[in-house]
This record gives sequence, C-alpha cells and structure tokens, in this order.
Amino acid sequence: MKKMKDSGIEWIGEIPEEWGIHPIFCYFDERKNKNTLCKEQNLLSLSYGKIIRKNINALGGLLPESFSTYNIIEENDIVIRPTDLQNDKRSLRTGLCKEHGIITSAYITLKPKKSVNSNYYHYLLHAYDIEKVFYNMGNGVRQGLNYSEFKKLLLVSPSQTEQKRIADFLDSKCSKIDSLKTNIQKQIETLKEYKKSLITESVTKGLNPNVEMKDSGIEWIGKIPKEWEITKIKYNGKYWNGLTYSPKDLCDENDGTLVLRSSNIKDGKIVFNDNVYVKCPIEEKSIIKRNDILICSRNGSKDLIGKNAIFESNEKMAFGAFMMIYRCENPKYMYYVLNSDIFKENVGLFSTSTVNQLTGSVFGNIKFALPPLTEQKRIADFLDTKCTAIDSIISSKQEQLSKLDEYKKSLIFEYVTGKKEV
Repeated sequence: MKKMKDSGIEWIGEIPEEWGIHPIFCYFDERKNKNTLCKEQNLLSLSYGKIIRKNINALGGLLPESFSTYNIIEENDIVIRPTDLQNDKRSLRTGLCKEHGIITSAYITLKPKKSVNSNYYHYLLHAYDIEKVFYNMGNGVRQGLNYSEFKKLLLVSPSQTEQKRIADFLDSKCSKIDSLKTNIQKQIETLKEYKKSLITESVTKGLNPNVEMKDSGIEWIGKIPKEWEITKIKYNGKYWNGLTYSPKDLCDENDGTLVLRSSNIKDGKIVFNDNVYVKCPIEEKSIIKRNDILICSRNGSKDLIGKNAIFESNEKMAFGAFMMIYRCENPKYMYYVLNSDIFKENVGLFSTSTVNQLTGSVFGNIKFALPPLTEQKRIADFLDTKCTAIDSIISSKQEQLSKLDEYKKSLIFEYVTGKKEV
C-alpha cells in the first residue's frame, strides 16, 4: 500500500508521499496573445465545461472588428472563466482547448510549461471547480479573479508519467459515463415528447377512437369529435397579468409576500427554490387563488412563454407582471389544453424580433377544442393517470443522471488526488 502525506489543502486531504504541491505558476504561464486586426476567425467559447466552436458570422450584430481584443489560444491550453463569482455559483468554469482559435480576453488562459500534461490538470482544476474553490479567491463586488491572484493557487502534482496515466484513464471512464448520460437524456426527451403528444391527442381527439368526427377548421387540430366545439380561451375563463414591483420593494422571506415568477414553474409544477419576496401594497387581483393556472407570459426565450402550472395551495402568494393567471371552472382540463401543442402551434402570435410576450389579447383569442363537461373530466382523469406514470419514469431516469454525475465527480476527485491508483 502506497504511503500518503497531508497535502495541506483541507478539501483534498492526503496525497501520495511522492507527489509535489506547488502553485499554478510552476506549471502554467498566462497566455496573452491579442487577436490584432482580427486575423484569427475561429471563435471559441466555454460552455458547460467544454471549449466549443461558435459561428463568428452568426452572432446577431457583433462585427468582426469586435474580436480584435480576443485572445488567441492553442491546443492544450486551459481556459478559466473568472468573472461573476459572486452571482453565478452553478456554471462550470474550466475547459481544455483542443484547437487553435480565439476566446474572450475576459477569461484566464493557462499556457502549459514543458513536462506538464494539460489533460491531467484540466481534470484536477475541474475537481477544484466542483468543490467551488475559486469562489473563495475573488475580491470586489463581482468577485472576479485575475491571473496574478489565480497563479498562487496550490495544485498537487504526480510525476509526468502518472499524470498521463491518470488523464488517459479518466478520458476512457468519463467518455463511457458521458455516453450513458447522453442515452438516458435521449430517453427522457423521448418520454417528454410522448407525454406532450398524448396530451395533444387526448384534448383534440378525445378517448374514443370510434367516435364520429368533424373538421375543426383549424389546421393543427384537424378533425375533432362531432359533439365537441371550437371556442376561444376568452370565452372559457378570465385572465390578467400580475404585480409590478421595483428593487426597493424586495425584502426577506419573513417580512413580505412571495411573488411567483417564471422560475417558479418547472415541468408543469410550481416549485419554491428561487423565491422573491416583496413588501409593498398588493391588490387583490395580484393574489393567486387555489386552482388558478399560472402562465409565463413574457420571457427572453419564446420557448418558455406559455409554460404553466396549477396553483394548488391555499397560502397567500402574489404573481409577477411577466406572469398571467387563467381562472376558469374547468382548470384541470384547461391545464392539459395549455400543456398540449397549443403554444407551439401559435408561437408566431407572440414571438417578435424585440420582446417575446403573450398579451391578453393574443391569449384570449387562441382557439381550442372543448368537449362536454363530463368528457372533460374523463380526459383529465385519464391524463392524470398516464402523465403521473410517465413522470415517474422520467424522475427515475433523472435520478440515474444525478447518480452518474456524482459518480463522475467522485471518480475524478479520487484519481487526480491520488486516493486511488490507476
């Protein structure tokens, strides 16, 4: 059994006795190579812990001249995003460059010295990133880092031979884990698509495949059961937008009223993990009631407009100005109508080149198929059962993804710190 020693780095603990411990500047220099005259056009970006290519000509208004201040980087450089440490504690902040290109000079780019295996240190710095080590290094309002601060960070160091052995082993293992995750994610997306198609089919065709049909007059709906009618949302209930508030109205949880926003809707449910509270006068119309349908009516992304959930609580809560509530006598059936393809098929009505928003006028005039009340209940009960079963499978697969993520993190940590030997 190999001998171990204390690394002096609390979160790492013990490392093999023969390993070194030195600051980053012993292994890397800072690469600073300005893209003068925009001679390089291979635009790179750090995304989810990977360096990816971006189309320099498809960035919506940024001209080539804008990239003259970018940094020219090379294969085996390691890129660190050192900005906004205070406000963003979720992003992956390290990436290994695999090609010649340019990247924003706001990032720190580490240029490896001789006898340094960048791939190993990429995994090591990824482990530092996962442990949120960088967040304790910054200073100032934005808690940003520069190279003069970052280069003092202590790293552990096996021999060059062992660096390569560890990096190659992790490449193989992580590739298999990532492949498994990709397959599971595809299964989740397939299940979500099936759920949406099941809902759409049920609220446009009903549950009886042998019923007599008629033309709805609406292309995306097609034929509907003969006893159904086509109506508009405004004839089935009432709807309006919520509370407008300013930053000065914000307060602590115990001092104010919770305001539901777009982030409080996830996968058709209302969640409470990104809450905002205000202490200001709130009109009765801005208070959400049990069985109201909360709808995202304004967002930067047109894909998020229309996401919705039924409010199932009796607690007093408000909803924000970028949200809308729909109050009707048949909320469960209408919830499924609003979770069908109805917004997808009407996306052109609220998608603009400036602000994507679902106005009351547009929302109220959207047409849908309405069955008799007894059939509405049958459809809602059927979809409750089916969607609960699908959601259970999706939840199980998401749990598998979480376990794979944890396993991958643990695997990287154990090997880059010498706890386990290749």
